[in-house]
Amino acid sequence: MSTAEPSGLPFMKMHGLGNDFVVVDARARDVEITSALAKAIGDRRMGIGFDQLAVIEPGQGDAHLRFWNADGTMSGACGNATRCIARYLLDETGKDHLHLTTERGDLFATDAGDGLTSVNMGAPQLEWQDIPLAEAMDTLELPIEGAPTATGMGNPHCTFFVEDAEAVPLETFGPRYEQHPLYPERTNVQVVSVAGTNLLRMRVWERGVGVTLASGSSSCAVAVAAARKGLTDRAVTIELDGGRMQVEWREDGVWMTGPTAHVCDGVISRNFIEAVR
Repeated sequence: MSTAEPSGLPFMKMHGLGNDFVVVDARARDVEITSALAKAIGDRRMGIGFDQLAVIEPGQGDAHLRFWNADGTMSGACGNATRCIARYLLDETGKDHLHLTTERGDLFATDAGDGLTSVNMGAPQLEWQDIPLAEAMDTLELPIEGAPTATGMGNPHCTFFVEDAEAVPLETFGPRYEQHPLYPERTNVQVVSVAGTNLLRMRVWERGVGVTLASGSSSCAVAVAAARKGLTDRAVTIELDGGRMQVEWREDGVWMTGPTAHVCDGVISRNFIEAVR
């Protein structure tokens, strides 16, 4: 592990609707994040704690982003972390549009005004092999009890539409389906109920993390699934445990808009880093 800072590794703590992140800016320093280090930093008692760890790197656009889950596994996409970092870069550069790259591909962000940030998470993946699923099938209604919908947003999603999302014991329901055999790379799990016209109540179990207060990519997947099933139009409000987000499935991709927060800055000590190696 090497950085330009001999005393340790600088980081920022951010969140989007309670979906919280440790963000490391590696544009001007050499940073190596291993699975073990990500998991140690993500420990909420013995580390810092996060839902995802994000690293900002130089890229072909304004920046390249990489993501880790709290269990040390990598994720190809993280919508709320992308929005948080976009807000940081928009403020830093004075721009009102950004071009970001991720494992998911090219993502574009804009200042939506009133302190809100919008990110285009790209076109949803609707074919079984792209999500991916283990075998060919109709992704609108999977052969699982409850007939959930499968969607890819650079990471896999499994969406259950239920009568009352509040009544589902997510702590046991989520892990049961996260590792379902139909999802070879595991999956994020959402339980959703229709709360009004183009209003959805969503609770989420994130792959490699657990129950979270919000999830950007899950919100996008849910909006796509609801529109495909004819439950809503393509522009919806999603009510999460951490607050409300706007999602619109447009021709150029799935746009999500919501608030972000830059909570604090800190430094992970070199002793902590060395102990993990």
